[in-house]
This record gives sequence, C-alpha cells and structure tokens, in this order.
Amino acid sequence: MGDSGQHIDFKLYRYTPSVAAAVIFIILFIITTVFHLWQLIKSRSWYFIAFVLGGIFQIIGYIARALSHANTESVPIYSIQTILILLAPPLYAASIYMVLGRLILQLRAESYSMVPLKWMTGIFVTGDVVAFVMQAAGGGIMASGTIDAMKTGEHITIGGLCVQLVFFTFFLITSVIFHVRIRSRPTQQTIESRQDHSLCIVRSWKSVLWGLYIASILILIRSVFRLIEYAQGNDGYLISHEAFMYVFDATLMFFAMVAMNVLHPSVILSPTHKGGRGSMEALRSLSRTQ
Repeated sequence: MGDSGQHIDFKLYRYTPSVAAAVIFIILFIITTVFHLWQLIKSRSWYFIAFVLGGIFQIIGYIARALSHANTESVPIYSIQTILILLAPPLYAASIYMVLGRLILQLRAESYSMVPLKWMTGIFVTGDVVAFVMQAAGGGIMASGTIDAMKTGEHITIGGLCVQLVFFTFFLITSVIFHVRIRSRPTQQTIESRQDHSLCIVRSWKSVLWGLYIASILILIRSVFRLIEYAQGNDGYLISHEAFMYVFDATLMFFAMVAMNVLHPSVILSPTHKGGRGSMEALRSLSRTQ
C-alpha cells in the first residue's frame, strides 16, 4: 500500500505472537476473573460488574492473541485482541470510580471530598465513558486495514488514552486528599469500621483505599505505556517487541485485578454487611436529590 508516493511499512504484527505467553495470561485472567465473579455474587457488589466484564475482555483478547500465532494476517483476529485488551482497563476504571463515592458515603465523610459527592460518580464515569468510546473507535478504525484508517485510529486512540490519564490523575488526587483529611479528622464510622485480625490485612476503609491506589497506579502506568506505544507508530520500538506488552499491560492488569481481589471493597461496602446497607440507603437518598 502507498500513501502519496511514500513507502509505508505497515504490519499487523512485527513478530509472531507467542502462544505460550497468551495461554499463561488466559489462565491467570480466568482465575482472577472467576474469583471476582464469585466475590461479586456473594457480596452483591453490583458496581463491580464492569470490573468483571473487563476481566472477560482480557480472557477473550488473549485467546485471540493465541489464535493469532497461526493467523498473523487475519484482520478479524487482530481486531478482537487489539480492541478487547485495549478496552479492559476503562472497564476496571468504571468500577473503581464508583467505589470511592460509596466509601465516602459509608464513612459519612461527604465534607472531606474535594468533588461534591452528588457529582463525583457522574464526573469520573463520564470521563471514563469518553475514554472508552474513543479507544473503542480508535481500535476499530485501526483494524479496518487501510493506512489512512490506521493513522486516524492511532490519533483517536491516543486522544482516548490522554482523556483516561487526565481523569485517572484527577481521581488519584481526589482520593489522596480525601484520605489525608479523614485521617486527620476521623469520623465515627472510621473508628467503628470493621476489622478482621484473623487475616493479614486490616479489613477496613483503609484497605479499600489502598486497593484503589494500587489498581489505579497500575492502570495509570499501563496507560502511559500504551500512549507512548501508539505515539511511536506502527513501526515503533515498543509495538515491535511483544515482551513490552506482556510486561507493561498484561502483567500490570493481572496484578490490578489481584489487588482488588485481595482488597475487595465489599469488606465494608457490601449490602450484606450492616455498614454497607447503610451506605446503599444513603446512596439511594443522594440519587433522589439529584
């Protein structure tokens, strides 16, 4: 293919995708996703549906990568793995954003939030939806098979990643400020927050916040990697070496899911717990006032 007389070196893959690496992460993502699904159903933490869906996207995406080993010229297989692996983190983000608002309600600490609570979920989830749609559109356009579409798709995807980075950074700042304020002036609910000393982890609001921090920072690092990768173009160094994708995307996203398994917000936000029921009632009341 040519573009204005220039030779353009475009390839779906600049290596033969590894079956072994893909299978390893298929297994790993199945394990953590099934565990998340069990946690979701057991605790009725429906706000984590998007997170579980992100895990399913990863599983299907890496199945497609395994299939691409023997089908390196297949545009449909390339499209599936590119789009689904790209879109899994924004789905994680949607659930992560919803957790913070619920946690603030649970702790009766609305005045400590730098973002008005009635707008918090709407602001962050709206930003996440914009990032999701832009990355989905960019990935779909890139996979259409023409050089012009590839360039356009890359630009749209980069824009989506930038939106995601901006909102994630703002979310982390909001979370840290809330954390600092509530540590300096604890509410009664923070003192009464349930703890389980039979486990190595203190099961309290602090564990929920640390889970959000770990998952958010891992997603942030992954998004920076993807931004640099797409900015380098189809013949860039990062996209030409499969190992980078597994280190800075697959591995980081697996550990983000594991972090949320271990530090699952349902320990205090589940409607099956006394405190969680209170926060759900408060959330419904807040929704009615909007």
